[in-house]
Amino acid sequence: MKVAALRGERTEAAVRHVRRPRFSRLLRGTRSVLFALAACGAVAFSGAASAGELTGTLRKIRDDGVVVLGVREASIPFSYFDGERTVGYSQAIAMQIVDEIRKTLGLPQLRVHEVTVTSSNRTPMLLNNQIDFECGSTTHTVERENVAAFSDSLFQYAVRMITRKNSGITDFADLAGKRVVTTAGTSDERLLRSLNTRKQLNMRIMSVRDHQDAFTAMKEGHAVAFVMDEPIIYGFKATDPHPDDFIVTGTPLGYEVYACMFRKGDEPFRALVNRVIAHAQTSGDAERLYRVWFTQPIPPHGINVNFPLSEQNRALFAHPNDHALD
Repeated sequence: MKVAALRGERTEAAVRHVRRPRFSRLLRGTRSVLFALAACGAVAFSGAASAGELTGTLRKIRDDGVVVLGVREASIPFSYFDGERTVGYSQAIAMQIVDEIRKTLGLPQLRVHEVTVTSSNRTPMLLNNQIDFECGSTTHTVERENVAAFSDSLFQYAVRMITRKNSGITDFADLAGKRVVTTAGTSDERLLRSLNTRKQLNMRIMSVRDHQDAFTAMKEGHAVAFVMDEPIIYGFKATDPHPDDFIVTGTPLGYEVYACMFRKGDEPFRALVNRVIAHAQTSGDAERLYRVWFTQPIPPHGINVNFPLSEQNRALFAHPNDHALD
């Protein structure tokens, strides 16, 4: 992937343009002259220091003149392609972060290049600098902290399953000996395999590339249930032409949180991202976005996910934090 090198960095020329005091007003003897010269030098030094302060992701973005954002194709209603562009609850927050990057770097014309990622390749693409960050439907887990960093949580949810209404399945024990599908590289896959071993259910677990593939496998009868994050499977149910054919069911396998993901050891970028998320949550903007994407008709077909704000998410918005729940 070629990234345009539209330089946005400050140069020595910018430092030379620092306005120097008029000596005619400052000449009050030799001591005043020396003081004025020292002050001018301090201003110029300060400008040079600020030009070299940027590190990590912010410096990369400034040098390239573009921010590379990882997006999802079918994580409805968090990050998905509506036929024209990427939209969703997490995508809206990601674009707020991009706006803050523009302000911080003083680059109002900063471009955004979107790269589609999957549950399996998002982390390698981040570590290989193929994306700068992503805010889709990535679960923040303690294990993942070994390789990546995570922002304040965007969303808290339960892990459940979707199945056909006439399947006779109501809880995970009913999956014993049956074929079940989930998305490869997700924390849900880990939870499902752990349950299978712990309860000796002998499930035949299919791990597929992305959420759309998993839902299609269940819908077409290749698996009896699709195990995934509750809001995502509610999204698939709502967007199906026959939503009443499916039910979301099962005692939660656990509770987890979504967060934006970026490279480890980048405190300036973490601070910027968390500043945006915390402001959105405590100002009421996150709740407004929630209503837009979870309780109102959404593109492209005007469906309504009908997933009201939970008390857990209300508490998260009141007290932003970056705690993994596993």
